[in-house]
Amino acid sequence: MKTFLRLTGIILCLLVWLHAELPLGEIPPVLNLDGKLGGRVDGTSWSSSEIKGKVWILFYADPDESELNNEASEAIKAMEFPKDKYGSIAIVNMAATWKPNFAINIILKKKQERYEDTIYVRDYKKTVVDKWGLADDSNDVVLFDQEGRVLFSRDGQLTPEEIKLVIKLIQDNLG
Repeated sequence: MKTFLRLTGIILCLLVWLHAELPLGEIPPVLNLDGKLGGRVDGTSWSSSEIKGKVWILFYADPDESELNNEASEAIKAMEFPKDKYGSIAIVNMAATWKPNFAINIILKKKQERYEDTIYVRDYKKTVVDKWGLADDSNDVVLFDQEGRVLFSRDGQLTPEEIKLVIKLIQDNLG
């Protein structure tokens, strides 16, 4: 029985460790995605230093898991938050999939045209995984306040309760 409990404890610790999330209340280290590291769909660079002045939600997704939090993004979009106080960023982990980059780029360019208020960014070298510790081969959701501090961070599909929490956090931090 002790062995079982010990093994269960080790497994739980590993799951917590593998469940990559940014610490709440902190501003993560600055990320710069440009050139061979990635950047915006239009070819320009992107920096996480841009995450300020508004409440920002960031989705970091493996293309194979890109639909995982559609319910959350649709619920947030339905709220029609003011564009001068709220923004969204979608960073695609290009190194996490077998799909060819040219095919993903075509999809991202179409999405950028369709959802012009969202900033679409490519991460070719898993820079976000390495520098921020977000989960690889997954779908992460991170919410930032107007100063760039983390308000919410989850790896994987959000529950209905977490979606409601994110919406409330956005509302409470619009200022």
